[in-house]
Amino acid sequence: MKTNLFNRIFLVAILVIAAFIPMIFGIYYSNVIVLFAIFALYAVSYNLLLGYAGLLSFGHAMFFGGGAYATALVLTHIPGFPLLLALLTGGLTAVVLALIVSPLLVRVSGTAFAMLTLAFGQLLYVICLKYREITGGEDGVGGFPIPSFNIPGIVSIDMTDPLKYYYFAIIVIVLSLFIIWFFTKTPFGQIIVSIRDNANRVDYLGFKVPHSKAIIFIVSGFFAGISGALYAMLQDLVSTDGALTVYMSFFPIMMAFIGGIGSYFGPVYGAAIMTIIDEVASAYTERFELVTGIIFILVVMFAPMGFSGFLDYVKTKWSARSSYKSIAEEVP
Repeated sequence: MKTNLFNRIFLVAILVIAAFIPMIFGIYYSNVIVLFAIFALYAVSYNLLLGYAGLLSFGHAMFFGGGAYATALVLTHIPGFPLLLALLTGGLTAVVLALIVSPLLVRVSGTAFAMLTLAFGQLLYVICLKYREITGGEDGVGGFPIPSFNIPGIVSIDMTDPLKYYYFAIIVIVLSLFIIWFFTKTPFGQIIVSIRDNANRVDYLGFKVPHSKAIIFIVSGFFAGISGALYAMLQDLVSTDGALTVYMSFFPIMMAFIGGIGSYFGPVYGAAIMTIIDEVASAYTERFELVTGIIFILVVMFAPMGFSGFLDYVKTKWSARSSYKSIAEEVP
């Protein structure tokens, strides 16, 4: 109960801070908050696979990068392309990628699943690197126009204004996180958890495990693609090194582990911790990946349940202490 209360307080605190950051700290920290929120959505989408379905993927960047590239390309080559359609293009591109690879992936698990996702992720990386006429190769796609948010006859908001894009991105991410949370609470969400715990039992009950895995893979990919699309519009640049590397596939794994796998809010905690580490480490070294790698190793070794597990531990200790005090007071 106390953990749920902490989660709610944490969420409200984040939303309040996000609302006032631009007014207090200016554009730089506003962009930091947006980047944190984008990676939080990316990590939560990944946690659907690992934490809820028990599927370890080493290629989640193909959805993030695929969504980022698709958004950048439509904005580059189609003048006047609507903002929301550009955003959906990123998510739907990830869905198409998931539909292409899922027929093979859903029939395997464990190490085979992890290695195949890595292979597909690297395949997309090589394709984007080699077809430079379309993707720009190592240089990527950049300098594309960011369309305004238009509701004909009602409102037109200029998204090239960093402050306005900030609030747009935060609203999209909060809505996406709510949809994912709601999805995990549906009967199908409970089936996915059951597949993680005992796939054979779920199969005996009449649910088609491969089909269920494909659905969770598609949903996870869609929201990773949305986060990639938001990232593309924030940076106004998409490249293979920035969106499709192996590191970008391991990044949500680290956020999920540091925050706590299987807990809905765990990856959000992980994204917050990683953002803070990035800001602090970048002031002293350019080897941010080395710092995060060391922290990841320490978490796996000494706190495998992550920050959420630490909160549960504190809650248990506090409850035990409170119970002991109550018993002691009742004894004459």
